[in-house]
Amino acid sequence: MITLLVQARKDAGLTQVELGKRLGQRQTFVSKFELGERRLDAAEFIEICRAIGTDPHDIIRMAETSAS
Repeated sequence: MITLLVQARKDAGLTQVELGKRLGQRQTFVSKFELGERRLDAAEFIEICRAIGTDPHDIIRMAETSAS
């Protein structure tokens, strides 16, 4: 799912810095979860999807499809 989040961020034309600002976080927060150094809880995942402008359900569906 993280790979899909990274791709969604890039598709939205957002840098890690810009996404961090939308979340009220630093760029390092974005970098850490994108690199897998930090896990996201469900609420953070939804907040990040909304900040990117993507539907969290779509990300989950794509992750399920690619896993099977």
